[in-house]
Amino acid sequence: MSIKIAAVTDDGQTISQHFGRAKYYTVLTIEEGKIAAREQREKLGHTHFASPQGEHSEEQDPRGHGFAPAEQDRHFRMAEAIRDCQFLLARGMGAGAYYSMEQVGIKPIITDIINIDEAALEAAQGVIVDHKEKLH
Repeated sequence: MSIKIAAVTDDGQTISQHFGRAKYYTVLTIEEGKIAAREQREKLGHTHFASPQGEHSEEQDPRGHGFAPAEQDRHFRMAEAIRDCQFLLARGMGAGAYYSMEQVGIKPIITDIINIDEAALEAAQGVIVDHKEKLH
């Protein structure tokens, strides 16, 4: 059984603190509890969607920022590069982005683990802690 896990990153080794601002995804394929493959993929981010209003839409949703239709569309577009992954690792993320990833079938995990390899192996084993309290 093979599992693909994406992590947001700027350097390919550490998990970024902010999903929307990270430049890349590092995608690991885990087989039999070991890293079998590693690749770096381009990631759309806030800079690709710059608008006069700033990073987030002026539209308001009762659930908070990140849930307006335009913001959800941006999150879905960010997910396109990792549609083949089962998990997404980040050290920080907005609630709207978290929800969007769930909607496309990718399980987001907010972790306090900095190292991509360590966090991915814990996710594959099902022992990683998802710190939803860190959603903003």
